[in-house]
Amino acid sequence: MFTKSKSYDSGSNGLGIPPAPEPTTPTPTAASTPSLPVTTPAPRAPEPARPAARSSNLSTLSAGVKYEGNISGAGELQVDGSLKGDVRVSRVVIGEGGSVEGTVHADVLDVRGRVSGAIVAKQVKLHATARVEGDITQEQLAIDQGAWFQGRCNQAKRDTPGAAMLEAPAPKADRADKADKSAA
Repeated sequence: MFTKSKSYDSGSNGLGIPPAPEPTTPTPTAASTPSLPVTTPAPRAPEPARPAARSSNLSTLSAGVKYEGNISGAGELQVDGSLKGDVRVSRVVIGEGGSVEGTVHADVLDVRGRVSGAIVAKQVKLHATARVEGDITQEQLAIDQGAWFQGRCNQAKRDTPGAAMLEAPAPKADRADKADKSAA
């Protein structure tokens, strides 16, 4: 029923795909350019590295994964699974299938899934699929049409009394030192 007219199996790993033609560069012949020297083109400069689509500091809690405990650090977190605990990182993205039950502290927070607990962030974006139950303290808040939010919303600028919540708390050792100095 099927007939093979040409065999391209040599050099094509047996996939029936013809090999790519070899690039040819025209070489000047002695008859066409007797007095011109033959020059080769300059090598091309390497292309600049393209930035990666994701940061190398990104940690992902994959769909189907359930985690109980607190997460903190200086990097970024993508939550597509279920997290029971507090989160304190620079950027948090909660995917459509992701959920967080606990307090979320971040510089930037994008919510497409569920959050049940307080949110403290500089920038908060609730996408259309977001479901948030808890208070939000933020500098900037954006809520897409279709997002569900139950709680209070407090805008805290850096120069207002509530802005202290946006800053990371001092380590325990620093707080003890400050208490000793204030008592003296």
